[in-house]
Amino acid sequence: MFEAIFAGFGGQGVMLMGQLVAYSGMYEGKNVSWFPAYGPEMRGGTANCSVVVSEDVVGSPVISEPNVLVAMNRPSMEKFESMLKPGGTLFYNSSLIEVQPKRTDITVIAIPANDIATELGNARVANMVVMGAIIKKTGIINIDTAMDVLKEKVLTGKKQSLVDINRAAMDKGMELVG
Repeated sequence: MFEAIFAGFGGQGVMLMGQLVAYSGMYEGKNVSWFPAYGPEMRGGTANCSVVVSEDVVGSPVISEPNVLVAMNRPSMEKFESMLKPGGTLFYNSSLIEVQPKRTDITVIAIPANDIATELGNARVANMVVMGAIIKKTGIINIDTAMDVLKEKVLTGKKQSLVDINRAAMDKGMELVG
């Protein structure tokens, strides 16, 4: 079972990351839940979502001990790192988080997401760089399914021109983890 928390500032695309995993899981015939949580601010506040993807029925969308944590900023890493299950995986945005995680009983994957996104020419695809790393490392969803979901649910109409840059960002993230 994949139980993840995606966390960051509003506007970093953490909700989209969670939705992408959830929708892709559904497209692949798995049981899923997606549970968002927002801070009180309109923009720039905290945002996180919990995602469960399972072959079995999902009993609750609430996750107290995820096996995957995605931290796009330092406050998110500091808030959620202690919740991560021993042996779990922490993906963190090393472009914005200058401190090392404290835990030694987890797998830590530092991803310079903002730096890579800027090199690609669009700072807004930092979340897709991390998404590529998650897909490659966990195998929870297929990259082709994720791209289908992006095309059908997210990058529609005028946003269709962003399909290629999002795929390039995910490919870069996949390269980072092997």
